[in-house]
Amino acid sequence: MKIIGRLIKKTTELGYKRINRKQLSYQHQLNTLVELLSKSQHTEFGFFHDFKTLLKSKDAVSKFQASIPIMDYEEFYSRWLQHTISGKSDCTWPGKIKYFALSSGTTGSPSKRIPVSMEMIRSFQRSSIRQYAILHALELNEEFFSASGLAVGGSSKLKKIGNRYEGDLSGILKKHTSIFVKPITKPSNTISAIPDWNDKLNAMVEKAPQWNIGIVAGIPSWCIMLMERIIERYNLETIHDIWPNFRVYVHGGVYMDPYIGRLEKICSKEVFLLDTYLASEGYFAFQTSPDEKGMKLLLNNGIFFEFIPFDSRFFNEEGELISNYKALTVSEVKEGVDYALVISTNAGLWRYLIGDLVRFIDVREHRLIISGRIKQFLSLCGEHLSLDNINQALTQLNTPNRVIEPEFTIFVNKEQQQHHWFVELVDEKTDQNELIKALDQHLSSLNDDYYSARKYNLKDPKLTCIPKGTIYTYMKSLQKLGAQNKMPRVLNEDQASRWFDFLTKNGII
Repeated sequence: MKIIGRLIKKTTELGYKRINRKQLSYQHQLNTLVELLSKSQHTEFGFFHDFKTLLKSKDAVSKFQASIPIMDYEEFYSRWLQHTISGKSDCTWPGKIKYFALSSGTTGSPSKRIPVSMEMIRSFQRSSIRQYAILHALELNEEFFSASGLAVGGSSKLKKIGNRYEGDLSGILKKHTSIFVKPITKPSNTISAIPDWNDKLNAMVEKAPQWNIGIVAGIPSWCIMLMERIIERYNLETIHDIWPNFRVYVHGGVYMDPYIGRLEKICSKEVFLLDTYLASEGYFAFQTSPDEKGMKLLLNNGIFFEFIPFDSRFFNEEGELISNYKALTVSEVKEGVDYALVISTNAGLWRYLIGDLVRFIDVREHRLIISGRIKQFLSLCGEHLSLDNINQALTQLNTPNRVIEPEFTIFVNKEQQQHHWFVELVDEKTDQNELIKALDQHLSSLNDDYYSARKYNLKDPKLTCIPKGTIYTYMKSLQKLGAQNKMPRVLNEDQASRWFDFLTKNGII
């Protein structure tokens, strides 16, 4: 294995040098758009929007934006995607789409079917190789490169419906994993295909002593839970007692900071944290160094990006787009502004409003963070609280004597003009009144709009502290356990109704 480790380490060195030589720019985005238009000009979507004429234009971006409306999933599905799903060829992308990823969404929300073309699969593969290459900069030893990677994802079992396959994106990608990569990727296909999360978790715990793991990848709550169970099962002090080469954790999907303390508690060695922006719709960005905040946008990976400022000019209080605004390109964005992300992809999504909010922290290097969701923010009376504001405020509540679990949800009570917080708390002796006052103060200091709303319209927030594990139990009751499922941070009316019923039936409120 040392020889293999030495070879892999050398390969990452060469890949790292190549990545650093190739500086990405806006020109790569222009090239990407031209490639997408050229590839799709003979599809129904291409004929309808006259891609041939667009390709002849001196300003393809402006013509593209003027010709095609921005659409969310529901609109794109009703107008175009449903025909692709039904098996129609050459609809929005050349040929027939064979795979559809069921988006994880949030608890209580129906899954979306996202097209995954072979071109998109190759884009995922290229980005994974690029991300792996940056590990060279961490100066890890050969033993690390001899170890395997553990992907804590959804079920790899795909459901065949007619001539198409549906399932978790992780399952689609696993089906196309290189034969050279499979031996160093865990878990096995057998374990990956287990649909029940608890059964899969138990299977991974039982296999853990046989694995030599160097990298763990997945959503923090599930990955840390797995490692905690391994420690408990084998009566270990830390996870490094069983996986001494575990040095890199690749996370994504949720705000990581609240989980860091929990991760450090189960580790005896330094573990490098690398953020990644990977969705069912594409591989968008990844962190190139643990020392640099934010993720670098992938400008040459088969996706054309656009950005709409997330403010009252373009979005209503429900997070719905209200203006046919000329979206910005990556060359026009500014630092510190929340943007709704719009994508056009090599799987046939066109000017698709994905639902994420991003914020650039370095426009020159195209580095950004995920700041929230357009439908998961608090704005009863103009407070415009993002998930980033919320996560930061909750993190600030932690003290040596008070640990806030990173699991929470919020109900926006329109009738009472009030935010109702539900937060998991380790120490039940904590004064809840003191806690909500501190949270209110942190939010006021982080967001001027919230400060103003609290002065004039917004009532004092309400806090209900719930026992640790409540959200896990709730998700289990909905059969929504697993690496691809997340509790909504902001509850809509339907979600709130189910949530309150659960809490009442279980005597929590």
